[in-house]
Amino acid sequence: MSVPLPQSVLFCCDHNAVRSPMAEGIMKKFYGTDTYVQSVGVKNDLEINGFSIAVCAEIDVELARHRSRSFDEMEQWGDDLSSFDLVIALSPASQRRALELTRFFHLEVEYWPVLDPTGLGENREANLTQFRSARDQIVKRLIDRFGPPITQSAP
Repeated sequence: MSVPLPQSVLFCCDHNAVRSPMAEGIMKKFYGTDTYVQSVGVKNDLEINGFSIAVCAEIDVELARHRSRSFDEMEQWGDDLSSFDLVIALSPASQRRALELTRFFHLEVEYWPVLDPTGLGENREANLTQFRSARDQIVKRLIDRFGPPITQSAP
């Protein structure tokens, strides 16, 4: 028995360049378009990380077109934080920012501590291993929280 999916989920991390875009892309792939899914960072001073793109491509999740954005930009672009049913923070800084921004709303904020894989590998293969580990942590959390991926039936 799986939990009903929320209507909208916002993933957040430090820069919206590694963990939260992976979580956004994987959730869309696993659970389809019935849930509105976005991601943001505390800051958006980095482009999406190439290793994130590579390890998600391995599981058929396309991230190359992702554009990083911050909480502030999200609001400027008209996505109101209060319109999300669930905020999932993947880093301590993003959890603090989400709680600060949601203190006036009845909004659920969950914290999923996912290791930041940046800068941990000494070469390309070691980096890919670290990024795969972060991706796999996200996959496990999604399945634990929302159940097995929904297979999209043909129209």
